Amino acid sequence: MTNIPVVHHKTAKVDGVDVFYREAGPANAPVVLLLHGFPTSSHMFRNLIPLLADKYRVIAPDYPGFGQSDAPDHTKFEYGFGHYADIVDDLLGQLGADRYTMYVMDYGAPVGYRLALKHPERVTGFIVQNGNAYEEGLREFWDPIKTYWADHSQKNREALYVLVKPETTKFQYTDGVSDLTRISPDNWVHDQALLDRPGNRDIQMDLFRDYGTNVPLYPQFQAFFRERKPPTIIVWGKNDVIFPEAGAHPYVRDLPDAEVHILNTGHFALEDKLDEMVPLIRSFLDRTIGR
Repeated sequence: MTNIPVVHHKTAKVDGVDVFYREAGPANAPVVLLLHGFPTSSHMFRNLIPLLADKYRVIAPDYPGFGQSDAPDHTKFEYGFGHYADIVDDLLGQLGADRYTMYVMDYGAPVGYRLALKHPERVTGFIVQNGNAYEEGLREFWDPIKTYWADHSQKNREALYVLVKPETTKFQYTDGVSDLTRISPDNWVHDQALLDRPGNRDIQMDLFRDYGTNVPLYPQFQAFFRERKPPTIIVWGKNDVIFPEAGAHPYVRDLPDAEVHILNTGHFALEDKLDEMVPLIRSFLDRTIGR
């Protein structure tokens, strides 16, 4: 019988909060760091982790305010992408993971790219799935959020409340998917239960506001790509209206050797295209960091 990797569910104290993470694979194997998006958590990687962990050490944290990590009051804790990068950096230090290929998706992209700017020598590659680093990728969906970036009024903040409502959470999993029987309803039920925790809406609004601080860093992210030339594979759901396909192709300006695979799915591509994505990702990892 094939050996089935065991996934461990752990918690570490980072910056005074409990940070939950999933870990699997040999302790001395090359590290694959999985950085989740909104409004989910390391839960989005639950199916992927065992399919990589036979050969790689896989680490998937939940940011504070997401998943099983602590969610302190937004007036007492800084919810921002720079802080998240520092928290992930601290966690990796505790775990002794000093080199890593990053799987970045949605919010995971700015978290991961900020981490790369802090420690460029530690990055062994990128798996990019619907994660943006180019202004071409911020289309109509982002207009109300951009309005909030420009004017932090309560009115503009409240206009974004729709983004944490149940119908929006379900939409993120189902829009652009051709076969809905492949999508487990557990996804949006799980995510919505966590979004609905007291105080979490304000956490998410703070993060929508802070996302605007990533855009001025795009030139630095792009310079990192050009200068360091990290091995990169792009696996992107083409029907995503949040991070549309237009955000995938500019990567090759700075990473001309990047592999690009555009998939016929939506935002959370792993949910219905795992069978297509895993062979691509495994092949990429085996060629770049496998040993």
